[in-house]
Amino acid sequence: MKLGAFMMPAHPRYRSLHDGHYHDLDTLRFFDRIGFEEAWIGEHYMMPGEPCPSPDLLIAQAFLQTERIKLAPGAFMLPFHHPAELAHRICWLDHISKGRLMVGIGASGTNLDLEMFDIDHKAGVHREMTAESIAIMIRFWKSEGPFEYKGKFWTVRRPEDQMAKSSGYHLKPFQSPHPPIGVTGLSASSATLRIAGKNGWIPISFCFTPEYLHTHWRVVEEGAEEGGHPAPSRDLWRVSRPIFVGPTDAEAWQLSVGGEMGRYFREDYLPMLAGNNALGLLKHHPDAPDSDVTVEYCAKHCWIVGSPETVRERIEEMQTLSGGFGVLHVMGFDHLDELETTRQSHAELARIVATHFA
Repeated sequence: MKLGAFMMPAHPRYRSLHDGHYHDLDTLRFFDRIGFEEAWIGEHYMMPGEPCPSPDLLIAQAFLQTERIKLAPGAFMLPFHHPAELAHRICWLDHISKGRLMVGIGASGTNLDLEMFDIDHKAGVHREMTAESIAIMIRFWKSEGPFEYKGKFWTVRRPEDQMAKSSGYHLKPFQSPHPPIGVTGLSASSATLRIAGKNGWIPISFCFTPEYLHTHWRVVEEGAEEGGHPAPSRDLWRVSRPIFVGPTDAEAWQLSVGGEMGRYFREDYLPMLAGNNALGLLKHHPDAPDSDVTVEYCAKHCWIVGSPETVRERIEEMQTLSGGFGVLHVMGFDHLDELETTRQSHAELARIVATHFA
């Protein structure tokens, strides 16, 4: 098992955009120093608690200030970008990184973002756009000559080169045929993770109720079979979860539930899920009433919080329930006001993974 991070990135609303951005950049440098394998950075528009609309700007800066860690947008929301332009931007990032880039893709589940771009999410248009967009980008990356792609949402072309006029298609990815692609899934038997298996992409599970993690890998395998691929290696599978390591169980509980991690769930994440009738995603049992799903409930059932020994045992439990996975992601939260304790938690988690699971 390797260790990585998934950063929304989340910030309290009083944090200025400037301070939040440079805190994220410093966090990526810190992850690189302590041996994190990778970090994925989210993209949102209409979410004040997750205010980053351009993960590639943060990633480009971080590539220049880190040495080993792999970085990825997590994810580019494809309906919001023209695929020809984004295909080129990804190529550019890949060359800046010399191959340390991975690419998360998504359709966006944030209704206000979709409404802002006038996309009919109720009819599933955003999912159709995502499928068409990635097909176009891969066509550009793999192309060896001119083509035209007439889709439902975009028409694009690779024109004939005119090198006598110093014009032509020239920007291919650093990695061949393109950077690794990843998608995320949250619900049991996630349809997006089936798509990951079908296309040979990286599956990333958001884990709040580990009892159904095994269904995630099952649909990845089923998707691979549908796509005519050999059974994928579990090393490819990423599992993301909120984790906090403290000196004792009691101290870890206080630092997480009583800190920024708890505030984010209390003021941002839980209201967002409740407003979308999606609190069931956090329930350890479907019969639990919505009123039970509090920050304390999440700390008990959804997060991994405790002493180093407790955290090790909970990770072992997650491995057993899932059948095993390749990369553990700690979900990253703003900790500018809790720098020392949170970074001690991250460093201790890195030690636990290296000592007991590597």
